[in-house]
Amino acid sequence: MSADADAGSGPNGPDSDGGTDPGSSYRDNRQRLDRGMAVMGGIGGDANVFIGIAPDEDVSERIIKPRLREGPYPADSVQDRLRGFVEPPTHAQCRKVLDSRVLILRAEKGTGAGTAAFAVLAERYGVGGITGLDSPDNLSRWRPSEPRGYLLQGLSPMAAASLGEVVLMELYSLLGRSGAHLVVTVPVETALPGDTMPWQVVHRPPPPVDVTVKRLATMAEAGELTAAQEADALRHLATADFTDYLNAHPLPGDGVEVAEGLRDLVVAGESATFVLDNLRTGSPAAAREALEEARHEADRISLMAAISLLPEQDRTVVERFGAVLRTHLDGRGSPAQAGPDKGPEQTGTHRASGKPPTRHDVLGPAFEDRLAAVGARLLPPRYTPALRYPIQPVGFGRHRSDALLRSLWLEYEGMADLLWKSLDEAPHHPGIELAAGESIGKVLAHATGPDTLRQLRPFAASDKRWRRRLVAYALGEMVQHPSLTGAVREQLRYWSRATPVPLRCTVAETCAGSYGLAHPAVALKLLDAVLDGPDTTVEGPLRTAVSFALSTLLSEDTNHVLVLDLLLEWQSSDPDTGRHSLAVHAVESMSRARFPRVGAPGVRRVRLADLLAEHPEHTRDLVIAALEDPATHDAVAEGLFLIERDPELRRRAHFLRLLAALAAVARTHRGVLRYVLRRHRTLAVSPAERLPS
Repeated sequence: MSADADAGSGPNGPDSDGGTDPGSSYRDNRQRLDRGMAVMGGIGGDANVFIGIAPDEDVSERIIKPRLREGPYPADSVQDRLRGFVEPPTHAQCRKVLDSRVLILRAEKGTGAGTAAFAVLAERYGVGGITGLDSPDNLSRWRPSEPRGYLLQGLSPMAAASLGEVVLMELYSLLGRSGAHLVVTVPVETALPGDTMPWQVVHRPPPPVDVTVKRLATMAEAGELTAAQEADALRHLATADFTDYLNAHPLPGDGVEVAEGLRDLVVAGESATFVLDNLRTGSPAAAREALEEARHEADRISLMAAISLLPEQDRTVVERFGAVLRTHLDGRGSPAQAGPDKGPEQTGTHRASGKPPTRHDVLGPAFEDRLAAVGARLLPPRYTPALRYPIQPVGFGRHRSDALLRSLWLEYEGMADLLWKSLDEAPHHPGIELAAGESIGKVLAHATGPDTLRQLRPFAASDKRWRRRLVAYALGEMVQHPSLTGAVREQLRYWSRATPVPLRCTVAETCAGSYGLAHPAVALKLLDAVLDGPDTTVEGPLRTAVSFALSTLLSEDTNHVLVLDLLLEWQSSDPDTGRHSLAVHAVESMSRARFPRVGAPGVRRVRLADLLAEHPEHTRDLVIAALEDPATHDAVAEGLFLIERDPELRRRAHFLRLLAALAAVARTHRGVLRYVLRRHRTLAVSPAERLPS
């Protein structure tokens, strides 16, 4: 896999290269919104409201929480992972080996080794005591810093080759001094030195039927099933059809899928046949069979592709994308057009031949009939308070979308290019960047070769934000697979130093999501590199994207200090640089109102008072640096006056303590002294504003 994405030419290159304007064939029929309200929302229930935003910028800003992290895992995330956990047969052996501080858990893909690793660490440190590690090239260089459970999922070939008895004994000593333990999960095909055998356990998954039973019990405990419904589901589970299915599908995930199918059976009244059919059609073999059956019908292939790429999107979105793709499929693989000796039906000579004219179906099949022909269906309409219209999503059964799209994209020559081309040409609808980005990311996680990441470049270099968000969602999904983490990081590092601003915007958009939350320290380095361009000021899309990324990182408490330290570094950097320009924007915004500003994308909007309350020492250093800077002095001074005038903000921000700290450094900091004297003059003029003693 190559990180040199710029070297390749993806399908329908960047916009600047003369690519077609997406949706040009529909745009004249779309409503323009210059004033009023533009409403968008994901089908799954998330909804955002934007005021007067251009249609192409009306995009999903939903943040997907990462499954893998570098840093502490939130306790609720670990608790959710362990919901319905069934101890595998090898769990007792894992406990015993972990007594030696290090456990190497080898497993086949999809057997639940990651969940087992969380469980064995949570037994010792609780659900809030687990920290994820990013795969280093050499574990001998890593040092535990706290008495926690450390989890490393996946090893690079270099790290695996360097992992021997000497390294493991050194880790044993380091972990013992820190009161910590380390679990490393590796695929069974990864070659490890022979002297690591005492630390290895080959994971064996629990029987899927046990997983189903435990998951049903968990649903009952959570109130999702009544006792009678749980008993009814267990009776169905004991039937030959479900038993045979689980015998043929032995992974823990299969047990979870059966439990969810049985819940639908007893709650929604679905038939056992329907549930089993849904389970079976999600397999790769069933996907290939469906595509083979439809290989001569452009309408069916385009509809299956649309539903798979845009799962659970509104029927109108699916229809329009399918129509665009169908135009590209119609001539694909067709025999040469008839020559001069056309038949009477083709030449219009039916009168001379005496045959009736060919009858054309001008309506075509109804949409629901077309869905039925490909095994899809309309889902119940959905409403959210922010939407002015109902949404009727379209979908397949469980996993069928993933299997179909993966087969189309990876196994049929030229189909990936046609899907990219259709995405480029189809009209944009809010939410498709999330649906398509996640779907593409899941597919590319199974891809190989240099084009795996290279094909993302045309959308990453686009001047349309929805395309950049699509790439961000795709990369966020791909990085959840340990084998791709290094390649994605290298790709983002490469783009962060690129000259085109859209590529750097894409890096920032990627940091404003699961990638940034999973790798906060790496994300902040990328944002720093993004601003290290030729720009003396940061405006427009780049400023918006970087601000969005910072607000996403600020949405989790563990990242606050990292962000504040970076803002302080940017504030202290040379004027007329992108870093300084962004710091000025952030400090001005949080001092006078909130950062990011209202109307700009943001997950958490912070005020100066909030940061002073939560991290007084780090924020104090930022305040001093900002008061020293002529570009931000007035804004910060105004912000401090706002805090001082509000009794509640004054109390929360520990203002008296801050004031004492500022007074202590005023003699050596001209900007701080200027603020202190200005405050003194203000209080002299308005004694009523004097702080209570």
